[in-house]
Amino acid sequence: MHTLCFLDPGHFHAALTLREASPRVADEIYVYAPEGPELRAFLELVDRFNRRPERPTRWRPVVRLGDDPLVRLLADRPGDAVALAGRNGGKAHAIRRLHDAGLHVLADKPWLVEPGDLGDIRAALSGWPLAMEIMTGRHDGAAEVARRLVGDPGVLGALPDDGAPSIEQTSVHYLDKRVDGAPLRRPAWFFDVRVQGEGVVDIPTHLVDQVQWLLEDRGGPPGETPQLVAARGWSTRVPVDAFSRITGEPAFPPALAPWVENGALAYRCNAELAYRLAGVTVRANTRWDLAPPPGGSDTHALIVRGDRAEVRLEQGPHTGHRRRVQVVPRPGGPGVEGALRDALARWQADLPGVGAAPMGEVGGYEMSVPAARQGGHESHFPLVLEDFLAAIDEGHWLAARAERTAAKYALLAAAAAGR
Repeated sequence: MHTLCFLDPGHFHAALTLREASPRVADEIYVYAPEGPELRAFLELVDRFNRRPERPTRWRPVVRLGDDPLVRLLADRPGDAVALAGRNGGKAHAIRRLHDAGLHVLADKPWLVEPGDLGDIRAALSGWPLAMEIMTGRHDGAAEVARRLVGDPGVLGALPDDGAPSIEQTSVHYLDKRVDGAPLRRPAWFFDVRVQGEGVVDIPTHLVDQVQWLLEDRGGPPGETPQLVAARGWSTRVPVDAFSRITGEPAFPPALAPWVENGALAYRCNAELAYRLAGVTVRANTRWDLAPPPGGSDTHALIVRGDRAEVRLEQGPHTGHRRRVQVVPRPGGPGVEGALRDALARWQADLPGVGAAPMGEVGGYEMSVPAARQGGHESHFPLVLEDFLAAIDEGHWLAARAERTAAKYALLAAAAAGR
């Protein structure tokens, strides 16, 4: 059983790893952080998990306060594994120090804020102990179905290499949102790109990881570095009243003054990347808006264009905000229906209940994913923690994942250098 430590948990993703009890983790957890609203928010969310009527957890946080929590954690070493989700500036160096001290690290994205962070990232991924990203997308049932469709040449066909994007991703997130049913309070530093990172290194961390995962079954070395074609970033305007509502701060702090004009912050959180990987071109577009429309939430779209069919994974108002996977044959695309039927038969052993239904006049097929495999984004964090601890218990060095992570950050370092 592991004693889990949390280092300066300034992002709600840290607490979400504790959303469910784990037989691999002792109830007593250690939290190293300075006093402040971020620590209180972490403890409040953990307490909500403990007090909920269904599946309550029994976490007992032991808090160690101090202005240099990393130094104290390294001195105390009450456990063998550290979860890190908070300020991104300096994160790569902290991960390396923990790794070099012999501690396993599970850290939220992005690890890189400046191109110079790449050296620390490569060192932390060079061997045991384990350093692993909190990447939740690989536990999404709809994404798993999409990945299998992309990996089946009978369904998708070949990915054209004609210079146009064979894979396109779009993602819209919201600054003002709810987590575990309650309004999310973000720290003021979240809006400082020197601490949080600019858009080219934030959400694209997830999107590039998804593409690497999608293409795993189509060959190519795990450590192949995506080659940057183009990158651009732009800002979202955040008025002071919205900033106050999101952070609880009455005004913009002095640290944000360089980006404030006419009572609003120019938050450089949006990005578009074009790059090449495994012989195809990928385009990823991600942005942050202030708040969702009533009843709305984050939206996502993935389109993979093969010469036999397109595979689409979407979530937005047009899907009722549920994850939807579709296969749309190309005009005259031969044999897609039969290939899809054969694929579904092969998958039933480990994806029971996955099916496909014709979309009528629209053409193509909509995939059905059992509800048991669609727990929602917040439910995936404990599963990532379980993967991390299982790898430690088995002494399993995740070499391919480490190579892909290093390759991904080499791409993002190039994008950050050219921003």
